[in-house]
Amino acid sequence: MTLTDHPTDVRTTPRRTVLISGASIAGPVLAFWLNRYGYAVTLVEKAGAPRSGGYPIDVRGTALEVVRRMGILPRLRDAHIDLRRLTFLEGDGGEVASLHPHTVTGGVAGRDLEVRRGDLTDALHTAVRDDVEFLFNDSIDTLDQTGHGVDVTFRGGGRRTFDMVFGADGMHSRTRETLFGPEEQFHHYLGYCFAVFTMRNTFGLSHETVMWNAPGRAAALYAVEDDDEVHAFLNFAQPEPPFGAFRDPESQRDLVATVFADAGWEVPGMLTAMRDADDVFFDAVGQIRMPRWSSGRVALVGDAAYAPSFLTGQGTSLALVGAYMLAGSLADRDHAAGFAAYEHDTRNFVTVNQALVGKGGATLFPATPQALEERNSRLRGLGAIPSAEGRPAHSALTLPEFMPTT
Repeated sequence: MTLTDHPTDVRTTPRRTVLISGASIAGPVLAFWLNRYGYAVTLVEKAGAPRSGGYPIDVRGTALEVVRRMGILPRLRDAHIDLRRLTFLEGDGGEVASLHPHTVTGGVAGRDLEVRRGDLTDALHTAVRDDVEFLFNDSIDTLDQTGHGVDVTFRGGGRRTFDMVFGADGMHSRTRETLFGPEEQFHHYLGYCFAVFTMRNTFGLSHETVMWNAPGRAAALYAVEDDDEVHAFLNFAQPEPPFGAFRDPESQRDLVATVFADAGWEVPGMLTAMRDADDVFFDAVGQIRMPRWSSGRVALVGDAAYAPSFLTGQGTSLALVGAYMLAGSLADRDHAAGFAAYEHDTRNFVTVNQALVGKGGATLFPATPQALEERNSRLRGLGAIPSAEGRPAHSALTLPEFMPTT
């Protein structure tokens, strides 16, 4: 446990106490702003420390204003990955098109950020570590809402009561399951599964992504810099989620290897590397869609409430914006009014960004020969200069200024 001293509070009323489950992105952002608004914040994380590494992520549109107001934008600018080229290949390995990534993603050159996930989580942790209480190697076991707060028992054995609890614990949120029931009722499967891992960069790649496509299958190598490693990515269409594989790493590897058994290009080497990799992450591609994001004194934020899937490129940005809006909605309101304002003011932004999923899937992962040929024809017709404007969905919300209580 890491507990830091809070500055002396001159108020005569006690600070409201909150517990946040999850210390990835939405959790620390929520903690930062709630602390600014006078809350005493505890953040519980099942990992032993802030998580490093991970696939590069994007920060776009409205989310850029969130990190600017947090004072971490300069640090993230320094960590920006300058991805310069995105090359699409046909099934035989021949080149379809080589483009600037923004041409496909709808990003804005010189404004949007792409950083290693670990660089963002480290910047967020640094911004809050002196002002909030961290409980690492622990998690919520039970929640019991009462008239005076939320009674929480922890897996580590502790028991405490908080005024509010927040689930920022990802797409497969245990907080959401405890509060609303099984994930299946909110998970909208989008027809794909994927595996990501790192492998040796024996390809001479630098600041670029190369993607091979066959109908219903895709393989990509992503070189962040002139590193010795690349991020490997294997994605495939799957009519139904392979539920039996989600908790069995060996079954995951077997499934991926079977799907790509006859693939060409660099895929055989990628499959060999996957067998030996110790950082394979496998999951289904889907979204979380919920009719409401709170119940009583407990609310959800980020992927736990509205995961948009990586096909939109907006998962990180939704987490940043959603956490800012949730904290601000509680700056001068009680939990009932605050949660209502959070839903009212944020849901449209979530909806328009989740709707980007169709464009992302059609561009990156055509499932039929005809769709793949149509996609390739469109790519061949694109210019190498990115659009001057990003997709409107990225900036569909103008951040309000929330004033802390005095």
